[in-house]
Amino acid sequence: MTRVPGRDWRNPSTWHLRTRLVLVAMALLVAICGAVGLFSYASMDLFLTRQLDTQLDQASHRSSEFGRPSSDDSGRRPDPLEARGQGVGTLNARIVDGEVSRAGFLAGDGAVKSLSPDDNKVLLALTPSGVPVDRSLSAGGYRLTAARTPYGDVIVTGLPLAEKQNTLASLVWTMVVVSAGGLVLIGLAGTALIRRTMKPLEQLSEVATKVSRLPLDAGEVALGVRVPTSAAHPGTEVGSVGYALNKMLDNVSNALEARQESEMKVRQFVADASHELRTPLTAIRGYTELMRMTEHFTPDGERSLARVQSQSERMTTLVEDLLLLARLDEGQPLKISDVDLTQLAIETVSDEKVMAPDRIWQLELPDEPVVVRGDATQLHQVLANLLSNARKHTEPGTKVVTGIMRSADGSAVVTVTDNGSGIAPEFIGRVFARFARADASRTNPASNPAAVPAGSAVATARVGSGAAARSSSGAVSGSRGGHGTATAAPTSEGTSGLGLSIVQSIVEAHGGTVEVTSRPGRTEFAVRLPAAPPPA
Repeated sequence: MTRVPGRDWRNPSTWHLRTRLVLVAMALLVAICGAVGLFSYASMDLFLTRQLDTQLDQASHRSSEFGRPSSDDSGRRPDPLEARGQGVGTLNARIVDGEVSRAGFLAGDGAVKSLSPDDNKVLLALTPSGVPVDRSLSAGGYRLTAARTPYGDVIVTGLPLAEKQNTLASLVWTMVVVSAGGLVLIGLAGTALIRRTMKPLEQLSEVATKVSRLPLDAGEVALGVRVPTSAAHPGTEVGSVGYALNKMLDNVSNALEARQESEMKVRQFVADASHELRTPLTAIRGYTELMRMTEHFTPDGERSLARVQSQSERMTTLVEDLLLLARLDEGQPLKISDVDLTQLAIETVSDEKVMAPDRIWQLELPDEPVVVRGDATQLHQVLANLLSNARKHTEPGTKVVTGIMRSADGSAVVTVTDNGSGIAPEFIGRVFARFARADASRTNPASNPAAVPAGSAVATARVGSGAAARSSSGAVSGSRGGHGTATAAPTSEGTSGLGLSIVQSIVEAHGGTVEVTSRPGRTEFAVRLPAAPPPA
C-alpha cells in the first residue's frame, strides 16, 4: 500500500477530518476566487468595450466628415479610409442605395484590403442607428457601427476586437495562475494550521482507541493511559473534552480496581472454602462407609445412608471443580508435555462407551497422530467434559462424533458433534458461563421436583442435585440448557453448570479457543489449540 505523505494511519478518523476541513476551505477559496474572477472579467470587458466604443465613435465621425462630396461638382466621394487618424485594422464601407459601393480595412502594412462578398452581406444587414455591435468577418471579430450621413448614404465604421480579446485572455490567464498559486499556498498553510489545531484531537482519539482495545471485562487491568496535559487544558473546547476524558478514565480506573479487588476476594473465598470443605466431606464419606460396614440398618435406613454417601461424593466433586476453577483463575503454570490428541480421544470415548452404551459413539481421526504441547491431565478433562455433556443432554440412540484434525495454520482442532435436538437459542450465549443452566426440567427426572413424589427418598436426596456428577474418568459435565429432552440416565445426574466453564478456562490457559454452534439435529463444540501453548 502506498503511503500518502503526512497521512496518520493510526488515526484515520482525524486524517479524514483534516482532509474534509481542507477540502471545505479550498472549495470556499475556489468559489471566492471564481466570483472575484467573474467580477473582474465582467468589469474589464465593460471597460474595454466602452473604450473601444469611444474610439469607434471618433473613427466614425472622421469617416463621415472626410467622406463629404467634393466641392468641384465632380461628384467624387473621398475614401473614408484615407482620413487622417485611422488606425491599423480600421474598417470603412459606404452603402449607397442598398449596395456596398466601397469597403475595406487597413492592413498592418498600411494597405487597404477589400472585404469578401460574405462580409458585404454582414454590413448590409446592419441598422444605421449608430449603435455599436459585434460581428465576425473574414478578417476576424469587429466592433461595427453604421451611421446615415446628411448626403443620403450610410457609412459603416469598424474596429477590430483582437486587442480587446487578447487583453481579456491575458487577464483570465493571470487570474488563473495567481489563483492557483494562491490556492496551493493557502492549502499548504491551511493544512499546517489545521494539523496543528487538530493535534490535541488526534491525541484524544489515540487515547480513546487504546482504551477501547483494552480487555476490561475481567482480570487485572492497567488503565494507565491518559490524555497529555497539553491537550487536557479546560481553557479550550478540545482541552475541555480531554480534561473530561481524563476524569472519566480516572473514575473507570478506580472502578476497575474495585472490581478486581472484589474478584480476588471472591476467588480467594471460593478457593479457601473449597479447600476447607474437602476435610469434612472426606470425613462424612469415611464415616458413612464405616457405618455401612459395622452397623445393621433397615432397608429404608440403608437407602438413606446410600443417598448420604452419594450426595457427599457429588458435593466433593463440586468442591474439586470449584477449587480447579480457582487455580485456573490464579494462572497456575501448566505441566507442559507432548500430548497425542488422537490417543486421548480414543481413551476418552472408550470410557464414555462403557458409561453410555445406548449412545452411538464414533471417532474421526487422521492417519497421523496430532500432537500438541499442553497439560495432558487438563486436556483429558476438556474432552471428557465435552463428551459427558453430550451424554447427559441427549437421548438414547444419539450419535456423538469426536473428531481430531490439524488445520492449515498448524493448530489442532477437536470437535464433539451430536445429532440431538440442539441448544435453546436464548441460552447458547451463556453456555460457557459458570453455574449457567437452562430449564431444570429438561435435565434429569431426579432434578425436577415436579416429577418426583414428595416425601420419597429421591425427593429427599434432591438437596444436592445441583452438584456436578463426575464420570469414571473424572470429568465433570457442564450445563447444556435446552439440549434435548430429559435424559434417560438411570441415576440422577444433576448438573452444576461448571463443566463447560472448566473447558473454556483450560482451553484459554493453553492459548486456544472453544466455540459452539447448534441447531436442531446438530450441535458442535469445537476446540482449537495452538501448536505451542503461550509462555507462562
